[in-house]
Amino acid sequence: MQLVRKRSNSDPVNKTNQPDWSTLIPVLPGEGPRTRALYLAIRQLIEAGSVPAGAKLPTSRDLATRLGMARGAVVAAFETLIADGFAEARVGAGTYVAASVPLLVVSTPRPGRETDVYRPAPGTLGPGALGVQTPDARTLKIFRGLVSRHLGKLGAQHFAYGDPRGGQALREAIATYLRSARGVRCTADDIIVTSGTQQGLDLFIRAILRAGETVWVEDPCYPMARAALNGNGLRVAGVPIDAEGLDPERGEMIARDARAVYVTPSHQFPLGVAMTMRRRLALIDWAKRNDAWIIEDDYDSEFRFAGSPLTALQGVDDAGRVVYLGTFSKVLFPGLRVGYLVVPQALRDDILALRSRTDRYPATLLEGPLTDFIRDRHSAAHLRRARRQTLAARDALVAALKTNSRLDVQVPDQGLHLLARLPDGSDDVALVERAAAAGVGARALSRLYVDAEPSQGLVIGFSGYSADVMGDAGRKIASLA
Repeated sequence: MQLVRKRSNSDPVNKTNQPDWSTLIPVLPGEGPRTRALYLAIRQLIEAGSVPAGAKLPTSRDLATRLGMARGAVVAAFETLIADGFAEARVGAGTYVAASVPLLVVSTPRPGRETDVYRPAPGTLGPGALGVQTPDARTLKIFRGLVSRHLGKLGAQHFAYGDPRGGQALREAIATYLRSARGVRCTADDIIVTSGTQQGLDLFIRAILRAGETVWVEDPCYPMARAALNGNGLRVAGVPIDAEGLDPERGEMIARDARAVYVTPSHQFPLGVAMTMRRRLALIDWAKRNDAWIIEDDYDSEFRFAGSPLTALQGVDDAGRVVYLGTFSKVLFPGLRVGYLVVPQALRDDILALRSRTDRYPATLLEGPLTDFIRDRHSAAHLRRARRQTLAARDALVAALKTNSRLDVQVPDQGLHLLARLPDGSDDVALVERAAAAGVGARALSRLYVDAEPSQGLVIGFSGYSADVMGDAGRKIASLA
């Protein structure tokens, strides 16, 4: 612990407008004479910056009552704090922390390895980065109005603990949408509202699977799904992707004892392949024969630019073996933190029990506005606008990338990212770092492989930015490749 130069621990200090938290300050005197112990306890709070400059201290009457001390002993402790320059008395107002006090810097040992897993990696920011959505002025205006309307008449559901599945009205709206748009077999009772796809995946893993069991994943794979599986002690077996998607026969050769499989059949991440109907039926048959589960992550199926999308894998499941994951992060924006699980009846109680004992139920404040946004057809109009904007951005990016013949650009009919393959001998990780230095985002394809021999390439997003910006980003990548 080191005493540093005298300075204000709250700069600037607004003495008149600071909130009064004095009755909540945790003053815990140690052993020894009561006045001295109280003085040291308050001084340590001030020196540590826990009570900022200009903050009001608890009254002598409050502390005497809390600590079972004579009020005179508390007053004596305050007088010592004032004399030492840690506090100041204000006539008729009470005792406050002085405007300038010495702060203590507490030295903590650094961990043996880097633990800041939240620091953005190269390529995760800027045009070309994945997971960025396009702000739409009309949508934001409508959503603001819906939020204002619902906040103006808060219902009783916001003042009591709710259903762990989420609100009935929102679940009905989601079920109606999924039945008509994705061919999902569901009712509101099958849906659990989550704070995004990642929470839905984690709930399934923790409620249904056990540490040490094997799960197939597509190879290459969505890294956050792999992280969720590994983080819960599961063994991940990569099954290579071909032109038809994941092959269950190949999976059985690699890991016959798998208890589940994680797939993105409508638009495989990151290669963009759509799983054929033949493979979908074979995967369902494998799950039935082995009492296994299929986790279907349908993360961006709403963005289809040509042809009709295949129905969701869950929609052709006649045995209740598919757990379906969806999200509003791609359709609207990630800040909503709203996703959903469509759960087979056999799993519902176990998953809801886990949900209840972890975060109990989803937040309710945005459920009403989101429900109205879906029911009143605002979401359909928003999707039409978003598809047009995203398609223009995709085309601008493709045209710019194709100016470099070293890049084998694969133009997707669906989704929000594309793949640009690099020649053998390239270093996609180094290229991503150079692009990041130029303010452009991308992911290195080689980093997404599990067990298969990595290929070199760039996974580039084209949502969240205008066509002009994506064209500029594409030209930068082309010049660096």
